[in-house]
Amino acid sequence: MLKQGMRLFRLILALAACVSMVDLSWAAHVNTHTLNAKSKAQKISETSRTRRRMHHLARRRAAVHRTSVRTRRHRYYERFTMSSFASDVTEGDITGGEDPIVRQAAINALGDMNGTVVAIEPTSGRILAMVNQKLALSSGAQPCSTIKLSVALAALSEGMISKDTPVSLGGRYRMNLTMALAHSNNAYFEALGRRLGFEKVAYYAHQYGLGELAGYDIPGEQPGVYPNAVIPASLGGVGKMCSFGEGISMTPLQLGALVAAIANGGTLYYLQHPTTPEEVVNFQPRVKRTLDIGDAIPEMSYGMAGAVQYGTARRLRLNFDEEEILGKTGTCSREGTRFGWFASYANTNIGRIVVVIFLEGGRPTFGPKAAELAGRMYRGLYDHRYFVAGPTVPADDNQLLRNVSNPQ
Repeated sequence: MLKQGMRLFRLILALAACVSMVDLSWAAHVNTHTLNAKSKAQKISETSRTRRRMHHLARRRAAVHRTSVRTRRHRYYERFTMSSFASDVTEGDITGGEDPIVRQAAINALGDMNGTVVAIEPTSGRILAMVNQKLALSSGAQPCSTIKLSVALAALSEGMISKDTPVSLGGRYRMNLTMALAHSNNAYFEALGRRLGFEKVAYYAHQYGLGELAGYDIPGEQPGVYPNAVIPASLGGVGKMCSFGEGISMTPLQLGALVAAIANGGTLYYLQHPTTPEEVVNFQPRVKRTLDIGDAIPEMSYGMAGAVQYGTARRLRLNFDEEEILGKTGTCSREGTRFGWFASYANTNIGRIVVVIFLEGGRPTFGPKAAELAGRMYRGLYDHRYFVAGPTVPADDNQLLRNVSNPQ
Protein backbone atom coordinates (compact mmCIF):
# COMPACT_ATOMS: atom_id res chain seq x y z
CA MET A 1 0.00 0.00 0.00
CA LEU A 2 2.82 2.34 0.87
CA LYS A 3 4.65 1.49 -2.34
CA GLN A 4 1.57 2.21 -4.42
CA GLY A 5 1.21 5.60 -2.73
CA MET A 6 4.85 6.46 -3.48
CA ARG A 7 4.42 5.55 -7.14
CA LEU A 8 1.30 7.70 -7.38
CA PHE A 9 3.15 10.62 -5.77
CA ARG A 10 6.06 10.27 -8.22
CA LEU A 11 3.62 10.12 -11.12
CA ILE A 12 1.96 13.37 -9.95
CA LEU A 13 5.36 15.05 -9.67
CA ALA A 14 6.28 13.91 -13.18
CA LEU A 15 3.02 15.22 -14.59
CA ALA A 16 3.52 18.51 -12.83
CA ALA A 17 7.03 18.82 -14.30
CA CYS A 18 5.67 18.12 -17.79
CA VAL A 19 2.94 20.71 -17.38
CA SER A 20 5.51 23.25 -16.21
CA MET A 21 7.74 22.57 -19.22
CA VAL A 22 4.78 22.95 -21.59
CA ASP A 23 3.86 26.27 -19.96
CA LEU A 24 7.41 27.52 -20.24
CA SER A 25 7.60 26.46 -23.90
CA TRP A 26 4.28 28.13 -24.68
CA ALA A 27 5.34 31.28 -22.87
CA ALA A 28 8.59 31.34 -24.82
CA HIS A 29 6.61 30.88 -28.04
CA VAL A 30 4.23 33.66 -27.11
CA ASN A 31 7.09 35.96 -26.16
CA THR A 32 8.91 35.18 -29.42
CA HIS A 33 5.78 35.89 -31.43
CA THR A 34 5.23 39.15 -29.56
CA LEU A 35 8.83 40.19 -30.10
CA ASN A 36 8.59 39.35 -33.79
CA ALA A 37 5.38 41.34 -34.08
CA LYS A 38 6.96 44.27 -32.29
CA SER A 39 10.01 44.00 -34.55
CA LYS A 40 7.85 43.95 -37.65
CA ALA A 41 5.84 46.92 -36.42
CA GLN A 42 9.07 48.74 -35.65
CA LYS A 43 10.39 47.91 -39.10
CA ILE A 44 7.15 49.13 -40.72
CA SER A 45 7.26 52.27 -38.63
CA GLU A 46 10.90 52.88 -39.54
CA THR A 47 10.21 52.27 -43.25
CA SER A 48 7.28 54.71 -43.25
CA ARG A 49 9.31 57.27 -41.36
CA THR A 50 12.21 56.81 -43.78
CA ARG A 51 9.94 57.28 -46.76
CA ARG A 52 8.51 60.46 -45.28
CA ARG A 53 11.96 61.79 -44.54
CA MET A 54 13.25 60.93 -48.01
CA HIS A 55 10.21 62.65 -49.54
CA HIS A 56 10.86 65.70 -47.38
CA LEU A 57 14.51 65.77 -48.41
CA ALA A 58 13.56 65.39 -52.09
CA ARG A 59 11.18 68.34 -51.82
CA ARG A 60 13.85 70.44 -50.15
CA ARG A 61 16.36 69.57 -52.85
CA ALA A 62 13.80 70.43 -55.56
CA ALA A 63 13.10 73.76 -53.89
CA VAL A 64 16.83 74.49 -53.68
CA HIS A 65 17.19 73.51 -57.35
CA ARG A 66 14.33 75.78 -58.40
CA THR A 67 15.80 78.61 -56.39
CA SER A 68 19.22 78.09 -57.92
CA VAL A 69 17.69 77.96 -61.41
CA ARG A 70 15.79 81.18 -60.75
CA THR A 71 18.95 82.76 -59.39
CA ARG A 72 20.95 81.49 -62.33
CA ARG A 73 18.37 82.77 -64.82
CA HIS A 74 18.21 86.09 -63.04
CA ARG A 75 21.95 86.45 -63.46
CA TYR A 76 21.58 86.10 -67.22
CA TYR A 77 18.81 88.69 -67.57
CA GLU A 78 19.85 91.38 -69.98
CA ARG A 79 20.72 94.68 -68.35
CA PHE A 80 19.52 97.85 -70.05
CA THR A 81 21.27 101.17 -69.61
CA MET A 82 18.85 103.42 -71.49
CA SER A 83 15.59 104.74 -70.06
CA SER A 84 12.31 104.05 -71.82
CA PHE A 85 11.04 107.49 -70.85
CA ALA A 86 12.02 111.00 -71.85
CA SER A 87 10.80 114.57 -71.70
CA ASP A 88 10.88 117.35 -74.28
CA VAL A 89 11.23 114.92 -77.20
CA THR A 90 9.55 117.48 -79.47
CA GLU A 91 12.14 120.17 -78.78
CA GLY A 92 13.58 121.50 -82.03
CA ASP A 93 10.91 119.93 -84.27
CA ILE A 94 10.00 121.94 -87.39
CA THR A 95 6.22 121.80 -87.59
CA GLY A 96 5.12 124.62 -89.90
CA GLY A 97 4.02 122.29 -92.70
CA GLU A 98 2.63 119.40 -90.66
CA ASP A 99 -1.01 118.40 -90.31
CA PRO A 100 -2.00 119.81 -86.89
CA ILE A 101 -4.53 117.07 -86.13
CA VAL A 102 -2.13 114.28 -87.02
CA ARG A 103 0.73 115.85 -85.08
CA GLN A 104 -1.32 116.32 -81.93
CA ALA A 105 -2.60 112.76 -82.11
CA ALA A 106 1.00 111.54 -82.45
CA ILE A 107 2.21 113.62 -79.49
CA ASN A 108 -0.65 112.42 -77.30
CA ALA A 109 0.00 108.80 -78.25
CA LEU A 110 3.75 108.92 -77.59
CA GLY A 111 3.33 110.57 -74.20
CA ASP A 112 6.52 110.34 -72.15
CA MET A 113 7.94 107.34 -74.01
CA ASN A 114 11.41 107.70 -75.49
CA GLY A 115 10.72 107.39 -79.20
CA THR A 116 9.50 108.90 -82.43
CA VAL A 117 6.30 108.84 -84.47
CA VAL A 118 6.25 109.34 -88.25
CA ALA A 119 2.91 109.63 -90.07
CA ILE A 120 2.81 109.53 -93.88
CA GLU A 121 0.19 110.01 -96.55
CA PRO A 122 0.84 106.86 -98.62
CA THR A 123 -0.66 108.20 -101.86
CA SER A 124 1.82 111.08 -102.06
CA GLY A 125 4.76 110.50 -99.72
CA ARG A 126 3.96 113.62 -97.71
CA ILE A 127 5.08 113.41 -94.09
CA LEU A 128 2.03 114.56 -92.16
CA ALA A 129 3.79 114.59 -88.80
CA MET A 130 7.23 113.72 -87.47
CA VAL A 131 7.52 113.81 -83.68
CA ASN A 132 11.05 113.80 -82.24
CA GLN A 133 12.70 114.60 -85.55
CA LYS A 134 16.23 114.14 -84.20
CA LEU A 135 15.55 110.46 -83.61
CA ALA A 136 13.50 109.98 -86.77
CA LEU A 137 16.28 111.39 -88.96
CA SER A 138 19.12 109.58 -87.19
CA SER A 139 21.07 106.62 -88.54
CA GLY A 140 18.32 104.29 -87.35
CA ALA A 141 18.55 101.01 -85.49
CA GLN A 142 18.27 97.28 -85.96
CA PRO A 143 14.85 96.71 -87.57
CA CYS A 144 14.16 93.61 -85.48
CA SER A 145 11.16 91.68 -86.84
CA THR A 146 9.94 94.48 -89.11
CA ILE A 147 12.58 93.23 -91.59
CA LYS A 148 10.20 90.32 -92.17
CA LEU A 149 8.07 92.56 -94.40
CA SER A 150 10.95 92.90 -96.86
CA VAL A 151 11.75 89.17 -96.72
CA ALA A 152 8.11 88.17 -97.22
CA LEU A 153 7.78 90.44 -100.25
CA ALA A 154 11.01 88.99 -101.70
CA ALA A 155 9.84 85.39 -101.27
CA LEU A 156 6.43 86.19 -102.78
CA SER A 157 8.05 88.04 -105.70
CA GLU A 158 10.27 85.02 -106.37
CA GLY A 159 7.23 82.74 -106.44
CA MET A 160 8.72 80.73 -103.60
CA ILE A 161 5.59 80.83 -101.44
CA SER A 162 1.99 82.00 -101.26
CA LYS A 163 0.16 82.99 -98.11
CA ASP A 164 -0.94 79.37 -97.62
CA THR A 165 2.27 77.53 -98.50
CA PRO A 166 3.34 75.39 -95.53
CA VAL A 167 7.03 75.74 -94.69
CA SER A 168 8.70 72.98 -92.68
CA LEU A 169 10.20 74.20 -89.40
CA GLY A 170 11.48 70.85 -88.20
CA GLY A 171 9.82 67.51 -87.64
CA ARG A 172 6.13 67.65 -88.48
CA TYR A 173 5.82 71.35 -87.63
CA ARG A 174 4.59 73.48 -90.53
CA MET A 175 3.59 77.15 -90.81
CA ASN A 176 2.32 79.42 -93.58
CA LEU A 177 3.02 83.09 -94.28
CA THR A 178 -0.17 84.41 -92.69
CA MET A 179 0.55 82.81 -89.33
CA ALA A 180 4.27 83.61 -89.53
CA LEU A 181 3.60 87.33 -90.03
CA ALA A 182 0.82 87.46 -87.46
CA HIS A 183 2.90 85.77 -84.77
CA SER A 184 6.31 86.98 -86.01
CA ASN A 185 7.77 83.48 -86.22
CA ASN A 186 11.56 83.67 -86.42
CA ALA A 187 12.21 80.11 -87.59
CA TYR A 188 9.90 80.62 -90.58
CA PHE A 189 11.75 83.70 -91.83
CA GLU A 190 15.15 82.18 -91.14
CA ALA A 191 14.11 79.31 -93.40
CA LEU A 192 12.95 81.73 -96.11
CA GLY A 193 16.17 83.70 -95.86
CA ARG A 194 18.34 80.62 -96.26
CA ARG A 195 16.31 79.49 -99.28
CA LEU A 196 16.50 82.93 -100.89
CA GLY A 197 20.20 83.44 -100.17
CA PHE A 198 21.91 86.71 -99.37
CA GLU A 199 22.15 88.00 -102.95
CA LYS A 200 18.39 87.91 -103.52
CA VAL A 201 17.57 89.14 -100.00
CA ALA A 202 19.89 92.11 -100.46
CA TYR A 203 18.64 92.86 -103.98
CA TYR A 204 15.03 93.15 -102.87
CA ALA A 205 15.94 95.06 -99.72
CA HIS A 206 17.65 97.73 -101.83
CA GLN A 207 14.68 97.81 -104.18
CA TYR A 208 12.46 98.54 -101.20
CA GLY A 209 14.67 101.45 -100.14
CA LEU A 210 16.89 100.04 -97.40
CA GLY A 211 20.40 101.42 -97.22
CA GLU A 212 19.51 104.70 -98.99
CA LEU A 213 17.86 108.00 -98.13
CA ALA A 214 14.08 107.68 -97.98
CA GLY A 215 13.40 111.42 -98.10
CA TYR A 216 13.80 114.06 -100.73
CA ASP A 217 15.97 116.93 -99.51
CA ILE A 218 15.15 116.46 -95.83
CA PRO A 219 17.93 118.17 -93.84
CA GLY A 220 19.73 115.90 -91.39
CA GLU A 221 18.36 112.60 -92.71
CA GLN A 222 20.76 109.64 -92.59
CA PRO A 223 20.54 106.54 -94.80
CA GLY A 224 20.94 103.71 -92.32
CA VAL A 225 23.10 100.69 -93.16
CA TYR A 226 22.60 97.59 -95.25
CA PRO A 227 25.71 95.34 -95.36
CA ASN A 228 27.44 94.54 -98.64
CA ALA A 229 28.02 90.92 -97.60
CA VAL A 230 26.27 88.37 -95.45
CA ILE A 231 27.05 88.63 -91.74
CA PRO A 232 29.25 85.86 -90.25
CA ALA A 233 27.74 82.49 -89.43
CA SER A 234 28.68 83.08 -85.79
CA LEU A 235 26.13 85.93 -85.78
CA GLY A 236 23.46 83.85 -87.48
CA GLY A 237 24.21 84.45 -91.15
CA VAL A 238 21.44 85.27 -93.60
CA GLY A 239 18.88 83.55 -91.37
CA LYS A 240 19.31 86.08 -88.55
CA MET A 241 19.38 88.93 -91.07
CA CYS A 242 15.92 87.86 -92.24
CA SER A 243 14.36 87.20 -88.83
CA PHE A 244 15.88 89.87 -86.56
CA GLY A 245 17.52 92.26 -89.02
CA GLU A 246 20.93 91.39 -87.57
CA GLY A 247 23.66 93.57 -89.08
CA ILE A 248 21.13 96.04 -90.58
CA SER A 249 20.31 99.57 -89.47
CA MET A 250 16.98 100.90 -90.69
CA THR A 251 15.42 104.32 -90.17
CA PRO A 252 11.77 105.05 -89.36
CA LEU A 253 11.52 106.92 -92.69
CA GLN A 254 12.74 103.90 -94.66
CA LEU A 255 10.24 101.63 -92.96
CA GLY A 256 7.50 104.21 -93.48
CA ALA A 257 8.24 104.50 -97.19
CA LEU A 258 8.10 100.70 -97.60
CA VAL A 259 4.79 100.36 -95.74
CA ALA A 260 3.40 103.29 -97.76
CA ALA A 261 4.26 101.36 -100.93
CA ILE A 262 2.40 98.34 -99.58
CA ALA A 263 -0.57 100.54 -98.68
CA ASN A 264 -0.78 102.26 -102.08
CA GLY A 265 -0.25 99.23 -104.30
CA GLY A 266 3.46 99.41 -105.10
CA THR A 267 4.63 103.01 -105.59
CA LEU A 268 7.73 103.88 -103.58
CA TYR A 269 7.60 107.63 -103.08
CA TYR A 270 10.34 109.92 -101.91
CA LEU A 271 9.17 111.13 -98.54
CA GLN A 272 8.83 114.91 -98.31
CA HIS A 273 8.47 116.96 -95.16
CA PRO A 274 6.92 120.37 -95.86
CA THR A 275 8.15 122.99 -93.41
CA THR A 276 5.79 125.84 -94.24
CA PRO A 277 2.13 126.22 -95.26
CA GLU A 278 3.29 127.40 -98.70
CA GLU A 279 5.11 124.12 -99.27
CA VAL A 280 1.96 122.23 -98.38
CA VAL A 281 -0.08 124.13 -100.97
CA ASN A 282 2.57 123.64 -103.66
CA PHE A 283 3.31 120.02 -102.72
CA GLN A 284 4.14 117.70 -105.63
CA PRO A 285 4.65 113.94 -105.08
CA ARG A 286 7.97 112.49 -106.27
CA VAL A 287 8.13 108.84 -107.29
CA LYS A 288 11.37 107.04 -106.54
CA ARG A 289 10.42 103.84 -108.37
CA THR A 290 7.49 101.50 -108.94
CA LEU A 291 7.75 98.16 -107.19
CA ASP A 292 6.44 94.98 -108.79
CA ILE A 293 4.58 93.87 -105.67
CA GLY A 294 0.95 94.23 -106.77
CA ASP A 295 0.30 90.48 -106.62
CA ALA A 296 2.18 90.09 -103.34
CA ILE A 297 0.28 92.77 -101.40
CA PRO A 298 -2.98 90.80 -101.00
CA GLU A 299 -0.94 87.80 -99.83
CA MET A 300 0.80 90.00 -97.25
CA SER A 301 -2.36 91.70 -96.03
CA TYR A 302 -3.76 88.60 -94.31
CA GLY A 303 -0.74 88.26 -92.05
CA MET A 304 -0.47 91.99 -91.34
CA ALA A 305 -4.16 92.13 -90.44
CA GLY A 306 -3.75 88.98 -88.34
CA ALA A 307 -0.96 90.62 -86.34
CA VAL A 308 -3.46 93.24 -85.15
CA GLN A 309 -6.45 90.93 -84.78
CA TYR A 310 -4.84 88.06 -82.89
CA GLY A 311 -1.05 88.32 -83.15
CA THR A 312 1.82 90.35 -81.76
CA ALA A 313 0.11 93.73 -82.36
CA ARG A 314 -3.25 92.89 -80.77
CA ARG A 315 -2.65 95.43 -77.99
CA LEU A 316 -3.51 98.08 -80.57
CA ARG A 317 -7.14 97.03 -80.21
CA LEU A 318 -7.13 98.06 -76.55
CA ASN A 319 -7.53 101.61 -77.83
CA PHE A 320 -8.94 101.34 -81.35
CA ASP A 321 -11.08 98.84 -83.21
CA GLU A 322 -13.32 100.92 -85.46
CA GLU A 323 -11.27 100.61 -88.67
CA GLU A 324 -9.08 97.85 -90.08
CA ILE A 325 -5.40 98.34 -89.25
CA LEU A 326 -2.62 96.25 -90.80
CA GLY A 327 0.85 96.20 -89.31
CA LYS A 328 4.02 94.50 -88.12
CA THR A 329 5.82 94.66 -84.78
CA GLY A 330 9.50 94.30 -83.97
CA THR A 331 11.43 93.80 -80.72
CA CYS A 332 15.15 93.28 -80.13
CA SER A 333 18.06 94.80 -78.23
CA ARG A 334 21.68 95.77 -78.67
CA GLU A 335 24.36 96.99 -76.28
CA GLY A 336 22.05 97.78 -73.38
CA THR A 337 19.26 99.36 -75.44
CA ARG A 338 15.99 97.72 -76.32
CA PHE A 339 14.09 98.62 -79.50
CA GLY A 340 10.37 98.50 -80.10
CA TRP A 341 8.97 98.97 -83.62
CA PHE A 342 5.50 99.08 -85.08
CA ALA A 343 4.73 99.96 -88.69
CA SER A 344 1.11 100.06 -89.84
CA TYR A 345 -1.51 101.60 -92.07
CA ALA A 346 -5.23 102.19 -91.81
CA ASN A 347 -7.04 100.29 -94.56
CA THR A 348 -9.82 102.80 -95.26
CA ASN A 349 -11.09 104.39 -98.45
CA ILE A 350 -10.79 107.90 -96.98
CA GLY A 351 -8.05 109.13 -94.73
CA ARG A 352 -5.61 106.27 -95.37
CA ILE A 353 -2.47 106.92 -93.34
CA VAL A 354 0.79 105.14 -92.51
CA VAL A 355 2.03 105.27 -88.91
CA VAL A 356 5.51 104.18 -87.83
CA ILE A 357 6.42 104.19 -84.15
CA PHE A 358 9.96 103.52 -83.00
CA LEU A 359 10.83 103.28 -79.30
CA GLU A 360 14.17 102.79 -77.57
CA GLY A 361 14.95 102.25 -73.91
CA GLY A 362 14.86 99.41 -71.39
CA ARG A 363 12.49 96.62 -70.41
CA PRO A 364 9.22 98.62 -70.87
CA THR A 365 10.18 99.12 -74.53
CA PHE A 366 9.03 96.46 -77.02
CA GLY A 367 7.03 96.05 -80.22
CA PRO A 368 3.60 95.35 -78.68
CA LYS A 369 3.96 98.54 -76.64
CA ALA A 370 4.57 100.50 -79.85
CA ALA A 371 1.42 98.89 -81.28
CA GLU A 372 -0.53 99.97 -78.22
CA LEU A 373 0.64 103.56 -78.73
CA ALA A 374 -0.38 103.36 -82.38
CA GLY A 375 -3.85 102.40 -81.20
CA ARG A 376 -3.97 105.60 -79.15
CA MET A 377 -2.97 107.60 -82.19
CA TYR A 378 -5.60 106.03 -84.43
CA ARG A 379 -8.15 106.70 -81.69
CA GLY A 380 -7.18 110.38 -81.65
CA LEU A 381 -7.46 110.60 -85.44
CA TYR A 382 -10.81 108.83 -85.44
CA ASP A 383 -12.24 111.07 -82.75
CA HIS A 384 -11.25 114.10 -84.84
CA ARG A 385 -12.95 112.61 -87.94
CA TYR A 386 -9.68 112.14 -89.80
CA PHE A 387 -10.99 109.00 -91.51
CA VAL A 388 -13.84 111.04 -92.94
CA ALA A 389 -12.17 114.32 -93.84
CA GLY A 390 -8.61 113.17 -94.59
CA PRO A 391 -5.47 115.30 -94.21
CA THR A 392 -5.70 119.01 -93.52
CA VAL A 393 -3.39 121.96 -94.04
CA PRO A 394 -1.84 123.94 -91.18
CA ALA A 395 -4.33 126.16 -89.36
CA ASP A 396 -2.55 129.40 -90.25
CA ASP A 397 -2.75 128.66 -93.98
CA ASN A 398 -6.31 129.94 -94.56
CA GLN A 399 -5.24 133.27 -96.03
CA LEU A 400 -2.76 131.56 -98.35
CA LEU A 401 -5.47 129.22 -99.60
CA ARG A 402 -7.77 132.15 -100.32
CA ASN A 403 -5.00 133.82 -102.29
CA VAL A 404 -4.39 130.67 -104.32
CA SER A 405 -8.11 130.15 -104.98
CA ASN A 406 -8.78 133.81 -105.86
CA PRO A 407 -5.63 135.27 -107.45
CA GLN A 408 -5.56 139.06 -107.87
